[in-house]
Amino acid sequence: MKAVLALLLVLPLAVAAEPFTPKDDADIVQRLPYRMDAAERARRAALARDPAQLPLALAAARAALERARTLGDPRELGAAQAALAPWWARADAPAEAQLLRARVLQARHEFDAALAQLRALLARDDLASELRAQALLDAAAIHQLRAELPPSRALCEQLKPLAPLPAAACLAELDSLSGNAPAAAQTLARLSPGRTTPPWLLLMRAELAERLGDATAQGLYRQALLGSDDVYTRAALADWLLAQGRAADALALTQGSDADALLLRHVIALRRLGRDADAPAARLQDSLAAADRREPGRHAREQARFALDVAGQPREALRLAQANWAWQREPADAVLLARAAQAAGRDGEPARQGLARFVRDTGWQDARLAPLLPP
Repeated sequence: MKAVLALLLVLPLAVAAEPFTPKDDADIVQRLPYRMDAAERARRAALARDPAQLPLALAAARAALERARTLGDPRELGAAQAALAPWWARADAPAEAQLLRARVLQARHEFDAALAQLRALLARDDLASELRAQALLDAAAIHQLRAELPPSRALCEQLKPLAPLPAAACLAELDSLSGNAPAAAQTLARLSPGRTTPPWLLLMRAELAERLGDATAQGLYRQALLGSDDVYTRAALADWLLAQGRAADALALTQGSDADALLLRHVIALRRLGRDADAPAARLQDSLAAADRREPGRHAREQARFALDVAGQPREALRLAQANWAWQREPADAVLLARAAQAAGRDGEPARQGLARFVRDTGWQDARLAPLLPP
């Protein structure tokens, strides 16, 4: 098996195994990560009879998006789009359908298209305040992940009268990316109302604590995970554990998941523990290749991490990390680019220098970057 895996790892990441064609109707192609309950089956049956039932379609799309967030299953984005099919291409779609449409596009990393939907939604005079708040926050988040901080800040300012807590957290997060990370951490801590702190706020605090090199990050990640056990939070905690040299804990945290993000961390943990990772690594490579066929170039972050930490291909990792950096510019993307550039040696020096200038210009404070970039 190791020889077969070694051959797979030197091939381009877009290459996958031959498609599997079942020989019998009873053959199991893939097991879904959840069991559909009676309510979901009834909802799907009702929509199949009459797809134009707006309340039912909205509920189905919301449920599919939540499953996509929790399970990391991209098929759920297709289920959400299918539920919204009667309104998917309509400029006059109901406001909530338009918001959910933008969220599907955002989840697929179609950021320009998602922003266009959100701008059109925010231009509506009849938009309910709750939907306006959600649209403002969604648009701010897209600008932030692309390091477009001024437009993100403007949207968060508009959010203040509609949703004070998310607006304050949004502005603090932007402060943390603009040279004021310690003060932002204090602000976020003041916004946390004890046991009722929402998981998203705990996660925001955990990520900032990690950037500041604060050991409280682990406890905050675990609290967030208790409140919302989703793929993103679990992967973020796994990354923290891996960075601390705690591969065994990261392995346990990612056990049993088929989500690409968690399977990737699982394979990395196996490798660092010196254990056999051939089968899950090959499965992950096939999954990443399939994702790239569906949405070319949109999964470069995971592909770069695979090339760097699994395949041992630093130049390929650098190429993919640079492609990802052109697409999204969150702190995790900067760390990945810096690691890939350092691993690539002389070939990565221009990327290291460019990233160092970006960090200086924006005022980013990230303890993870300090040993990776030139002063």
